[in-house]
Amino acid sequence: MFFSKLRAFSKFAIAIGLFVAISAARLSALAQQVSLEAAKKEGKVVVYGTVIPQVMKLIQAGFEAKSGINIEYWRGDATKVNDRVLTEWRAGKPGFDMVIGARGPLSLGKADGVFAKFAPASAASFPDKFKDKDGQLTAWRVTPVGILMNTEMVKASDVPKSWDDLLDPKWQGKIGMPDPSRHASTAAFLWNLRQLKGDKWMAFVRALAKQKPLLVESYSSVPNAIVRGEASLGISYIQYVGQTKGPIGFAPIGQSFADPSDAGLSAKAANSNAAKVLIDYLCSPEGQKKVAETNEFVLAPGIYPPIKGADRIIANLLLLEDPSAEQLQKLQSD
Repeated sequence: MFFSKLRAFSKFAIAIGLFVAISAARLSALAQQVSLEAAKKEGKVVVYGTVIPQVMKLIQAGFEAKSGINIEYWRGDATKVNDRVLTEWRAGKPGFDMVIGARGPLSLGKADGVFAKFAPASAASFPDKFKDKDGQLTAWRVTPVGILMNTEMVKASDVPKSWDDLLDPKWQGKIGMPDPSRHASTAAFLWNLRQLKGDKWMAFVRALAKQKPLLVESYSSVPNAIVRGEASLGISYIQYVGQTKGPIGFAPIGQSFADPSDAGLSAKAANSNAAKVLIDYLCSPEGQKKVAETNEFVLAPGIYPPIKGADRIIANLLLLEDPSAEQLQKLQSD
């Protein structure tokens, strides 16, 4: 009986060992897909993205110095990036090797087969909740959406404590935000208020519209409007507080929404190896630290931007869900 159990245990142990070995081999094979030598032969990577210029310049400097590969970067807001990607793709002439942007808009490209599956080994330790279930998009940072404010125009006693405080009559005509009919990420954010308000989310959106907000092109336009005094409050990314000079801060409202900012490898990339190396760099400890130094919120555990309360913001984030293409179109038309 003893030897029978021992033989059974030995078979089980061998099976476990084989499983571990096969899994390790698969991970190794995945890691081997990143070839710096092949990437250097390509010499460059063409990126379409939403990252603001001052942040992208620092990423470029670090990556190009480390890899010797040049980044050719074209920037637009989420809607413009997505439109250009899909227009080029459907015309059969994609000019990009990879795309960087919010998950919601980028996910719309999956139906057209825009992105190839790729998961860099450097992202293995990132929280599972931010990983793309299809393996086509790689999250490398998050962009918390909160309430920004002009610290010279908003008294301490008036600082919003919740999203509902935006509906106070005193803020009518004094709130800046992207136009959701033209900005996909803002439309998706408003749709996600369902997570807090349930069936009453649309009533909140209509009440916010009655506040006659200053509608701008994108999230990146909001902090400039606040600093110039065109708006006292604004709905935008919290990281802009540390990236914008002037009297700007953010309201500690407790819960912020965040969309993973993803990097997607083009399924028809002319410089696929260079694109993989760049995605791997963005997720590496070195890349994550450099990105965090620019006041961005990254996904590597224990790495935070120099923004007061950054750890609490990350801990209390609500993950933005992706509306379908039909839902997004209806939101923007409404």
